[in-house]
Amino acid sequence: MRARLALLVAAVSVLTLIAFLVPLALLVRTVAEDRATVRATADAQSLVPVVGTADAATIRLTVEQLAAESGRPVSVFLPDGTVLGAQTPRTPAVALAARGQSLTGESAAGREVVIAVQGRADGTGVIRIAVPQHELTAGVTRAWLVLALLGVILVLIGLLVADRLARTLVRPISDLSAVSHRLANAELDARVTPAGPPELREVAGALNHLATRIQVLLVQEREQVADLSHQLRTPLTALRLEAESLRDPDDAARITAAADGLERAVTGLIRQARWRHAPAQPASSDVAAIVADRVAFWSVLAEDTGRAVTLDLTPGPLPVGVAADNLTAAVDALLGNVFAHTPDGTPFAVRLAREVGEVVLTVADEGPGMPAGAIRRGASAAGSTGLGLDIARRAAQAAGGRLELRAGPQGGAQVLLRLGPPTSPRDA
Repeated sequence: MRARLALLVAAVSVLTLIAFLVPLALLVRTVAEDRATVRATADAQSLVPVVGTADAATIRLTVEQLAAESGRPVSVFLPDGTVLGAQTPRTPAVALAARGQSLTGESAAGREVVIAVQGRADGTGVIRIAVPQHELTAGVTRAWLVLALLGVILVLIGLLVADRLARTLVRPISDLSAVSHRLANAELDARVTPAGPPELREVAGALNHLATRIQVLLVQEREQVADLSHQLRTPLTALRLEAESLRDPDDAARITAAADGLERAVTGLIRQARWRHAPAQPASSDVAAIVADRVAFWSVLAEDTGRAVTLDLTPGPLPVGVAADNLTAAVDALLGNVFAHTPDGTPFAVRLAREVGEVVLTVADEGPGMPAGAIRRGASAAGSTGLGLDIARRAAQAAGGRLELRAGPQGGAQVLLRLGPPTSPRDA
């Protein structure tokens, strides 16, 4: 913006100076020509009394003296054809002046001033003074250089003023941009100091108001999520009590473990909802242990629904850069989608492999396949919330990876969860 303002001011200044200095330069040249012509005319008129009354010798002496003082060629044409002073041929202007008409005309060497002298007994005499070109342009070059220097100085002053003005405009805009980026990076306490023109001050006030409003809305959302999560503790407690009353110890242990995992997830959700800033320590978890644990949990439901499970799990530890709770929720979401979107009896496979720079978890089934747009948050064709794949996607992004959806070679769907290593070398 500063460059554009400087270019605009420079263009306007140059055009203005051209419109002002070019006529002034022409005027300076005209004034110089007129000044030299007036001096030559005055010298010629000083000879009129001498030419009109004196003899040839006196006229010659006076002409030579005037030519020496002025430095210009002076000629006197007498009626008998005698030429006194500078020997120059008769020009058309001299011939016209011999008829009694004084004039100023242009010549090859510059300008000539001819004056008709009447009153002599033998006829009309003519005085001719030649004004050379260098006298007509005396001082013009220097004046033009002064005008050009003045124009350059004015343009530089204009650019300096434009740069100062642009700086007063650009600095508040840069501050607005910096605060906007800080707000985009979740620094909700960032505020901009209103500065600059009234319009920019109004924008700065609106941005500060928007940041305050966002901060208030996020606080309200955190409190609502925390309250909702806290309300889940009561049914979880009832579920744990019901699990303890089961006769089969294995079923009781399994349901109690599931209730404990759900309570940990709720506790993590409450803690995350009340966080104002990101945790200081980098996240890390063992994906091999988590996948093995969750597959074992879902295998019971797979056996009840007649689903064959094929496992290909690389032994751990396999550290990845995502928290254990988030990774557990992502794995549960991927496995839960198999049960939610495929009919009973549909086999599925779980594969965990180490690749270059990442760990890939693949969940493939032989069902009807994923509907279009299934990865979009809130989109579901099976009556669910539609958040499962989005949870997995965010977990993959937290670990520096990504979530991929593919069609199986024999139909069905393949979901690939690519997870990067922890950011801390110690965790890795």
